Amino acid sequence: MIDIIPDWMATLEDEDLTFIKRFLLASGSLKEIANQYQVTYPTVRLRLDKLIQKIKITEQTEQDPYIAVIKRLAVNDRLDFETAKILIDEYKKQGGKV
Repeated sequence: MIDIIPDWMATLEDEDLTFIKRFLLASGSLKEIANQYQVTYPTVRLRLDKLIQKIKITEQTEQDPYIAVIKRLAVNDRLDFETAKILIDEYKKQGGKV
């Protein structure tokens, strides 16, 4: 049993954790997951890619929390990627000050 939940796992939504569980139980078969969710393979691939991005962003949080928040908003479709890029670029130009 895990005594400490990793940060990347603690920040995921229940829906993401359910997806990971199904993915593991399906032995990593995206085709099987597509059948379970009754969606196309590309839809499952896109969801997996977004989940991977969420995990990577969580790992980057320690480096710069502000940039991680902006990236998380973009990955969750709450902010478009072009706007996120502009915000991050401006933040870096100002020396990392909001």
